[in-house]
Amino acid sequence: MSLAIRRHERSGLTVLERLQRIQWLFVVLLITLAGIGAVELYSVAGGQMDPWARAHIWRFLFALGLFLLVAMVDIRMWMAAAIPIYVVTLASLVLVQVAGATYGGATRWLTFGSLNVQPSEIMKIALVLALARVYQSFEAGKASHPKYLVLPLAMIAVPAGIVALQPDLGTAVLLLISGLGVMALAGVHWLYFVGAGLAAAAAAPLAWNALHAYQKSRVLTFLDPERDPLGAGYHIIQSKIALGSGGAFGRGFGKGTQSHLNFVPEKHTDFIFTMFGEEFGMAGGVLVLVLFAGVIVLGLKMSAGVENRFGRLVASGVIMTLFAFVFVNIAMVTGLLPVVGVPLPLISYGGTVMLAMMFGLGLLMSAHVHRRINMPRPLARPK
Repeated sequence: MSLAIRRHERSGLTVLERLQRIQWLFVVLLITLAGIGAVELYSVAGGQMDPWARAHIWRFLFALGLFLLVAMVDIRMWMAAAIPIYVVTLASLVLVQVAGATYGGATRWLTFGSLNVQPSEIMKIALVLALARVYQSFEAGKASHPKYLVLPLAMIAVPAGIVALQPDLGTAVLLLISGLGVMALAGVHWLYFVGAGLAAAAAAPLAWNALHAYQKSRVLTFLDPERDPLGAGYHIIQSKIALGSGGAFGRGFGKGTQSHLNFVPEKHTDFIFTMFGEEFGMAGGVLVLVLFAGVIVLGLKMSAGVENRFGRLVASGVIMTLFAFVFVNIAMVTGLLPVVGVPLPLISYGGTVMLAMMFGLGLLMSAHVHRRINMPRPLARPK
């Protein structure tokens, strides 16, 4: 690229240039996944647009607009806003503990009239954004120095601890994965993670005693679903039955007996992949996995091409968060992991998850669009 163009990018890109740099195949894959979600939500509602499919479509259209808006904004503006976004989201998590709405025994939502917002879902993206900002300000090549570990670890531990108290162990684990993943991408030495893993294993007995009764039951049921087939093991047993009954090509659209006879709970959220697998079989399940793989591969390719540290960390951190979402949900409904209440992005019903993930993917696209923008030199260095 010529010096003139590099100077032009330092001063910003035109709207047309930004539109031309958007990876439209990536957008098509997102639309396809959301479309699959709408189709399956229509089916599990008995061939009705309400209560889920119509809302899912409108939410996605709004989220798609948000995605494009975020992608068009100069990545340097998101760097400036990173810490404020994190602080506001963290304050929202604290507010949940004080005045949050409780559903199903968990206090995870803030209620504004008829609108319910789950700050923990927003925190998954806010944490990636803030950690990328912190590492942009640190000296390059010094991420493994002990004095550079304290702030990032505190930024991860505080929200993860608050979310675990809600209680929402699944989301707390995803926050840890996202946060520690960004630290690894920033260059923290792998021996730190090995040491943390050994420490976690040593503390496992204490962690087990700290779990709620239902969380212990989920772990024991994961190890032996038949121990309580009508209680804690019911979800995973019915999910496996539904997936198995789908065979190679499924029972057919709208003909899933497990969903229409309400054998599988949370069929429109956590177990939407199970419902799709029953109706469209292994072929349908593989199609969904291929689409997600396409999003992840394109995301990794875009993040690898970002020339500034902040944008590269944001882009790769968001894609890693998406991968964690998909992996945990699919492993959960197939019995490879305990049931932890993690939805399938873009396909499951849920407004906060949809908006948070599309906001994150918009940040990834913004990093790609502005991949050659020069970032300011470090503004602050730990002493």
